[in-house]
Amino acid sequence: MPPRDLDDQVVVRRLTAIRELVDLLARQGEVSGAQLRDDLVLRLAVERALSQLVDLASDVNSHVVAVAGIAEPTDYRASFNQAARAGLITDELARRLGPSVGLRNILIHEYVQVDLDLVASAVPLAASQFDAYVAQVKTWLQARA
Repeated sequence: MPPRDLDDQVVVRRLTAIRELVDLLARQGEVSGAQLRDDLVLRLAVERALSQLVDLASDVNSHVVAVAGIAEPTDYRASFNQAARAGLITDELARRLGPSVGLRNILIHEYVQVDLDLVASAVPLAASQFDAYVAQVKTWLQARA
């Protein structure tokens, strides 16, 4: 099967959605587990944003990796490692984003009771790390132009 062409608009649309979620998390600032326990709307918004960030980034990673002809990622975490291999993001950023996959899986599948203090501590990290993700992917896109 011949390699696919990169659809820049697929990537840009997902980056726009990631940016909106990063901005939402940044506007929340520091949140506590107690706040998440007391405010169901805030909790649902934060949990959804955290899980969607991983889903959207994984979509971008998989698209770029497929175009690069690199083996398709077998899971979300592998998508970040393969994205680094394709030159989309740095190895360091792929390593830092890896734990977001575990939190996403807990939030989506509720493997264990959700630790809302852990969720709260993930908010500023996710905002910062996915902001870096958007910046690196934009730089990669610009370098291709």
